[in-house]
Amino acid sequence: MKLLRQLALGASVVVLTACATATPYQPASKPGGFDGFSQTMIENDRARVTFGGNSLTKRDTVENYLLYRAAEVAIERGFDYFVLEERDVEQNKRVSVRPGIGAGYGGLYDPYFNYSFYRGGYGWSRPYRYSHFGGFRRYRGFGYNAFYDPFYDPFFNDIDVREITKYRATAEVKFGKGPKPRAQDNAFNAREVIQNLGPTITFPEAKA
Repeated sequence: MKLLRQLALGASVVVLTACATATPYQPASKPGGFDGFSQTMIENDRARVTFGGNSLTKRDTVENYLLYRAAEVAIERGFDYFVLEERDVEQNKRVSVRPGIGAGYGGLYDPYFNYSFYRGGYGWSRPYRYSHFGGFRRYRGFGYNAFYDPFYDPFFNDIDVREITKYRATAEVKFGKGPKPRAQDNAFNAREVIQNLGPTITFPEAKA
């Protein structure tokens, strides 16, 4: 059992390490995924472009990577500029709740409900710092000198609650040839976008 726990801990460390950096500029594992860019051609000169990032990827990074991908597609298809006709940034939020140090007392964390855990004989904990268990009374001290402390919490700081936000930018892009329309603020010169945003783009590390 100890060996299994060590293996599970090692696997968790590997997963956390892999997710410890922002999403680089790379193709997504699936269309519209939160791990890179994807595009769908609607017409010869129109496409839907998406870039989604993990919880460490900032919103402005997601938007810049979307622009960079739109510029790449424009040049790849022989166009000079592109227009963002529709643009949206989606926020994907969820609350992460996990047991802390005191989970070894026998508390079980239920990732499905995401908000509490159950300890036999005491009931369900609540998802905030000072847990209260129905029917549970804890006495401090020993023997006849023990006294009841209503503020004592055996699972103090045993629940870590944090909000995780991921961003996904999506735009419907219209491509064109020649000089970009000057009257349109949502029109971009593809080569200038590549040139100016290029230094800010982080690509995946090359595999050995």
